[in-house]
Amino acid sequence: MFYININEENRQAWLKKTLSNLPQGVRILDAGAGELRNRPLCGHLSYVSQDFCQYDGGGGGVAEGLQTGKWDTSRIDLVCDIIAIPEPDASFDVILCTEVLEHVPDPTKVLDEFVRLLKRDGKLILTVPFASLVHFAPYHYCSGFSRYWYEHHLPQRGFRIEELTPNGDWFNYCRQELTRLGSTARRYGDWSWPLAYMLGILGALYFKVRGGKQADDLACFGWHCVAVKT
Repeated sequence: MFYININEENRQAWLKKTLSNLPQGVRILDAGAGELRNRPLCGHLSYVSQDFCQYDGGGGGVAEGLQTGKWDTSRIDLVCDIIAIPEPDASFDVILCTEVLEHVPDPTKVLDEFVRLLKRDGKLILTVPFASLVHFAPYHYCSGFSRYWYEHHLPQRGFRIEELTPNGDWFNYCRQELTRLGSTARRYGDWSWPLAYMLGILGALYFKVRGGKQADDLACFGWHCVAVKT
């Protein structure tokens, strides 16, 4: 059954819109840039990438969770720890950090470093998962970043939140994971995996006809945030 990645599709559409609205030529840091997926969205900006460049795609022999198989960070500009980036204070107009903080042992220390690096009135564009499967193991330390995490930690560091919107909701999450049910059952040796595929198909029919309110107060893929350093 075809896997539907609603999470990624929504996030990339939001990033495209948000980054396109930035003024021409502003200096942006893509923190935890990985394989530079978002660099094409920053063609009108002065782009600098950062990553710790230790993940190799296979988890260093840790065969757990979701792995990419390969991972090329050879084009990263700043190879360093995300909490100790070798740039002067107030070096950037914008910092982009998307789907990174779950891979950092102490994510609030990253916010402290971003405060240091951003100019006054600089923007932080941040996405972090609320609901995510283990990926990039062993570099996966936490998940479950709710809207209240942003609303607590960002103002404490002098950020004013301009936008905080959910990526999907609980129903979207269930729909996406149902499309992965059959392949996951096969991966883990479940003899009844054909039934899992059938359940996924039935679920797809339900989500095609369902109506009702969003349930982002229960869960979502994550939150899309734009905050300004005041």
